[in-house]
Amino acid sequence: MIRLAFIQFIRSGRYAGAGIRIGLFFLLAIGVISLFVGKQFAQQQQQGITDVVQFQQTDFPRQAALHHDDMGLLLYYLKFSVINQTRPLTALAIGQRDVNPSVQSVTIRGLEGQKYDADLTNPANLLLGNVDFSFVLVYLFPLLIIAFTYSIISDEKENGTWSIVAVQSRHLLGFIGQLFLLRLAVVMAVMLLIVALAIPVLGIPLDGVLGLFLGTSVGYILFWFSVCFWVASLQRASSTNAILLLGIWLVLLIVLPAGVNNYITARYPVPEAQATTLAQRKGYHEKWDTDKTATLEKFYAHYPQFRQVPVVDMPTDWRWYYAMQQLGDDESAGQAGELRQKLEQRERASRSIAQFMPTLHTQLQLGELARSGLGNQLRFMDYTSQFHEKMRLYSYPKIFTNAPVLAEKWTDFKVDTFTDEAPIHPLSVLGTFVLFIALFAGLGWFRFRQTIYHL
Repeated sequence: MIRLAFIQFIRSGRYAGAGIRIGLFFLLAIGVISLFVGKQFAQQQQQGITDVVQFQQTDFPRQAALHHDDMGLLLYYLKFSVINQTRPLTALAIGQRDVNPSVQSVTIRGLEGQKYDADLTNPANLLLGNVDFSFVLVYLFPLLIIAFTYSIISDEKENGTWSIVAVQSRHLLGFIGQLFLLRLAVVMAVMLLIVALAIPVLGIPLDGVLGLFLGTSVGYILFWFSVCFWVASLQRASSTNAILLLGIWLVLLIVLPAGVNNYITARYPVPEAQATTLAQRKGYHEKWDTDKTATLEKFYAHYPQFRQVPVVDMPTDWRWYYAMQQLGDDESAGQAGELRQKLEQRERASRSIAQFMPTLHTQLQLGELARSGLGNQLRFMDYTSQFHEKMRLYSYPKIFTNAPVLAEKWTDFKVDTFTDEAPIHPLSVLGTFVLFIALFAGLGWFRFRQTIYHL
């Protein structure tokens, strides 16, 4: 019987069967397109990294030749780059990587004025977003699942054939389950085929992170089938089921996420990065009119190890100049810390709320697994701050003693890379799906058990 049910599903009616095949083809086609969108994005990221590496290797010796007698002036211009590692899996879930830079180039001057620099991007493109695999999975797969299941029982009842099915089937509830499993197998096959194609196309390694990514995708599809199973158990007309399921889709994917975003924005207002940058610049520029001794004393309070460095003759008083730059960062540290804290609060609040919204949970988890979400960006910013501090501590003694420029091997300065090793717990990734799948599947099973013989 299940074989006949499969044939009926694929070939049911002149137009319905064609619609099913067109829907499957469309979803597979857009899934394949999403892989090439991701591949193009990954290639752009890699090209940017290659350009930065080549630029640093050629620019440092060139600048050293131009400013060979003044270490302070040379380090005024040099930009040291740090890369936020882009994993192959990022091509499947681009997340915020199209907004936040994957390469940060900073001088040893004030950090807060440089930390929020981003690539110039057409805002219209950012508004439209990327049709990556995560978009296809989160938004389009549920529509196909709804199209496959909204009339799975009601259509038989409306055509008057359900009584025949009920008579021929010894275990009617098991047969209903088989109908859903049949459709689940078809949808799952499409998803697995897209992921299987992504592995060689995007060069994705077969590791535990890919397993969790795949588990998240499977869990999301099972969640939507459990919702459709519950709606089918309500025994409404096909049109009613379709409207109800589309309403659920709109609520879970449009209305609730928009409401959550508005709530988090109002609950955790974030001071603009521009305000932090202006505070840093104000703290720096005010020092031009401040007594040099007072500025240096504040600098030595921050870095007491440099107090003992002997003063040498230089074309410019670089010790005082970089002290001003440092104090600009120090005086904007309060705003910078507030900005960092509010962003972290937003990220934590989003994750907490998402535990009760499988759609939002899926988006956040795919971004976290692909290292393309807000959490990754916050950790990259922290690493950039540490990298900047490291370069300052290395450079200050060279500047204050006016060390010979040409004695330094400038080609030895390599582009640094941030590798995000934040732990990912499988239970936190999959637990939400298990809970909601069990809830809706249980409600549907209980409803069917109550009314199975009255269908």
